[in-house]
Amino acid sequence: MKSSLRLFQVDAFTSEPFRGNPAGVCISEEPIGESMMQQIANEMNLSETAFIQPGSGIIPIRYFTPVTEVPLCGHATLSTAHILYESGMIPAGQTITFSAKGGMLRAGREGGKIWMDFPSYPLEQMDIPKEFAGAVGLLPLETWRSSHDWILALATDAQSVRKLNPDFAAMVRYGLGHVMVTAPSDDPEADFVVRCFAPSVGIPEDPVTGSAHCALTPYWTGRTGKTELRSFQVSRRQGRLSVRMKGHDRVEIHGKAVTVFKIEMMVP
Repeated sequence: MKSSLRLFQVDAFTSEPFRGNPAGVCISEEPIGESMMQQIANEMNLSETAFIQPGSGIIPIRYFTPVTEVPLCGHATLSTAHILYESGMIPAGQTITFSAKGGMLRAGREGGKIWMDFPSYPLEQMDIPKEFAGAVGLLPLETWRSSHDWILALATDAQSVRKLNPDFAAMVRYGLGHVMVTAPSDDPEADFVVRCFAPSVGIPEDPVTGSAHCALTPYWTGRTGKTELRSFQVSRRQGRLSVRMKGHDRVEIHGKAVTVFKIEMMVP
């Protein structure tokens, strides 16, 4: 006997369809297995698809790329909160609490935007890997290691970030398969620019990466002294985020989202 799942595609960190970062949101009334989640994420072929089974209280959430599960995803969390509010499953004034493998997350809606409260990622400066320039396409000023295998690299200027054309196979081969490259912004509407590459988990370039800002926010707060910052992710689709450092261990991320389509999927 087949059961149905509600499946949505949402463009996150944008108010315009076909910009920002597309995420899948799968809502099931009954539990579904991990292998089925992975198959659905592969079928969606987006950077991440989020899976929830709504109920009262804390909502467990899981995230899958087309090839593997990841512990935390910003744009898929934003997309899930957007769907829960837009559908009326969660009242507009109520805060949502998610339980992810990467930590406890909260989200709410305020002034036409979704805000998310995430854990900040610790940063430890590292020697610049000798293969970095050849694989990623630039020699950074400095590199930092962060949670979930991220490497943060500081470029000299925003235009260098825009022009990057990494060798993804080389990145994976040399252990550089999870890299964010950032620089001071040349856009007056942003404080810094960034691009994010994650070929090690099947995402050559992630268009707009909320979870990367768990590291970018404390990094740029430390460099600028500003606790509220504006980010411009200069991928082909582009996206803008507002972020705020909360104490020493939490980051608040703000963004908009728009639903692109919704379907009912029949599964065994």
